[in-house]
Amino acid sequence: MHRRNFLKTGSIAGLTLTTLAAASCNPASPDKKQDDAAAGEKADDFVLNEVTIDALQQKMQSKEYTSRSITELYLKRIDAIDKNGPKLNAVIELNPDALSFADAMDKERAAGKVRGPLHGIPILIKDNINSGDKMLTTAGALAIGDNYAKQDAFIVHKLREAGGVLLGKTNLSEWANFRSTRSTSAWSSRGGQTKCPYILDRNPSGSSAGSGSAASANLCAIAIGTETDGSVVSPSSVNGLVGIKPTVGLWSRTGIIPISKTQDTAGPMARTVRDAAILLGALAGEDPQDSYTAASKGKAEADYTKFLDLNGLQGKRIGIEKTGMKVNPDMDPIFQQAIDLLKSKGAVIVEVELDKQLKPIGTADFTVLLYEFKDGLNKYLSTANSKMKSLTDVIAFNKQNEAKAMPFFKQEILEQADKKGGLDEKEYLDAIAKTTGITRKAIDSLMAENKLDAIAAPTNGFAVCIDLVNGDYDNGFGFSTPAAMAGYPHITVPMGFAHGLPVGLSFISTPYKEGDIIKLGYAYEQASKKRVPPKFKVDLLG
Repeated sequence: MHRRNFLKTGSIAGLTLTTLAAASCNPASPDKKQDDAAAGEKADDFVLNEVTIDALQQKMQSKEYTSRSITELYLKRIDAIDKNGPKLNAVIELNPDALSFADAMDKERAAGKVRGPLHGIPILIKDNINSGDKMLTTAGALAIGDNYAKQDAFIVHKLREAGGVLLGKTNLSEWANFRSTRSTSAWSSRGGQTKCPYILDRNPSGSSAGSGSAASANLCAIAIGTETDGSVVSPSSVNGLVGIKPTVGLWSRTGIIPISKTQDTAGPMARTVRDAAILLGALAGEDPQDSYTAASKGKAEADYTKFLDLNGLQGKRIGIEKTGMKVNPDMDPIFQQAIDLLKSKGAVIVEVELDKQLKPIGTADFTVLLYEFKDGLNKYLSTANSKMKSLTDVIAFNKQNEAKAMPFFKQEILEQADKKGGLDEKEYLDAIAKTTGITRKAIDSLMAENKLDAIAAPTNGFAVCIDLVNGDYDNGFGFSTPAAMAGYPHITVPMGFAHGLPVGLSFISTPYKEGDIIKLGYAYEQASKKRVPPKFKVDLLG
């Protein structure tokens, strides 16, 4: 959950950007800045830097590397970059069985069996996704620090079937950023604060902060995040990644600690569109335990790489969200350059105003999430391997352990949710009709009337400063909410930089049109080549 979005009362643009976004979070002395700059500019010679899934498969096929040797390299990388050196703090737990599973994949390969493009590929997943192994699943909360899942989440089961090596779990904003109105993204009571690898005093955004920071810093081949509103696309954008939030129902949510049954979904976070597309297809599929996946029958693709087309922008009609064209002096030229590139590759640009149509929603989306969070979490905890069996239990635990569980911000959102009734309440039913109904109608009608293939905008503003005292501040823009409330697909692709901070370009469309937006995203990615590896600078001035 990208906390700022549900506080913006339905508006895409949200608050006006302040000058804080361009300021240095931690001004340093001249000598320290010079030393830190030198350290930040040091060459990063990691042998697997920016490596793709295809390249890793070629290396294993040629016997240059094995799955075990690749996994060992990533484990050493995590030790050097995440736990020491810059100390990103992106990985909350390593899988003690990672090397043994990699060995098994190597034996299968030696015997002539390759399960597919993910065979032997090390992957990190967010710590709100069940893994029925020796790792915990906690959503970053000390309250359920005893929760060893009984079995894999549906998507983790599919990941293992595909041959993916589960390398470990990533830190996140606690409870996927659904705990406090003044929380700091990327912080959890179990995992602490994760940093942005581009500038270390910047927030990597939430709630899939660890997945974003880790994938960007080359701590894994690819990562998985989850999103209710912005939690895949926002950390992807500010960490220079490709992120795909699928249509709700393309990927199962069984075994994922929930916020919202109508908005939750997991999704791939990668350094390239191709890698994200590979993972997207491998984990799609119907799950009898998640009724939403039934709608994906006949619509899900086993292989989304077939949509990768260098000429994918030719003749496409793309709606440009007007509020995204005037955000601030740093963002505006970057977005204009992206629009110019889209035109140069044959796209037809149509200015649209989705923002105006969503204003009547007001705070109804937050109301929906409060009800669904209580309902979903209570159901999850009732069968979990934890002493906590309800949201009420979690709230009580946090109060009893306030110094450790709530040292910087409290739990007023948890308390608000706990006071709500069931999903048969009129307040909930009215709110869900308003949010889902208005949003879907707005997107559908806008696209139909203008004959659009997608709607595009900057994904969000630049990474904000880490501020555990005051909490997050608004970064001026966010485009995650429309697709999130509608349950529609969304892809973000690296669009450019200002002050060394990345920002992404978003494309959204209608249900199960992942192939269409992947085609647009890939054509833009290949024409622009805006992905640049992080340099781990200490601060903006250094």
